[in-house]
Amino acid sequence: MATIYYDKDADLSLLAGKKIAIIGYGSQGHAHALNLRDSGVDVRVGLYEGSRSWSKCESEGLAVMTAEQAAAEADIIMMLAPDTSQAAIYRSAIAPNLSPGKTLMFSHGFNIRYGQIMPPPTVDVSMVAPKSPGHRVRELYVEGKGTPGLVAVHHDASGQALATALAYARAIGCTRAGTILTTFTEE
Repeated sequence: MATIYYDKDADLSLLAGKKIAIIGYGSQGHAHALNLRDSGVDVRVGLYEGSRSWSKCESEGLAVMTAEQAAAEADIIMMLAPDTSQAAIYRSAIAPNLSPGKTLMFSHGFNIRYGQIMPPPTVDVSMVAPKSPGHRVRELYVEGKGTPGLVAVHHDASGQALATALAYARAIGCTRAGTILTTFTEE
């Protein structure tokens, strides 16, 4: 029997006072960043210098900076760049700024499952994966609905990794529709 979490199971206040970095501003990145912002979360977008998405983020009223800067100041870092780019971004921008107590999140299990990214044991590693393209995640959120999603914990250094991931899932609208507990491997 699957474990499914809804809004009542997710405490959005766990994100209060936390800084969240969205790394990438593609299909999922824009939806996550905008939904987090509209949920009252302190969000910034991390991009590479010269990214075509930089001005788009600014026009949406989002704080935008390099991935290194975003990772340095964030408590929670969500990797939403393409899977094929994540390992290089992790090595250059995230790992040097991944201090104990931070949370590293993904929306896909690939890079953790296949050892392309191996975070230190002092950080939480979790996944929140909406099961829809980003434009639909955003549309449903704006309509007051949500997209079903998956949630998983790879490493729970804080003892709060699942609770934090569920709060994040709520902030982007996934727990409105239901968020299923899984693993990085199963996803």
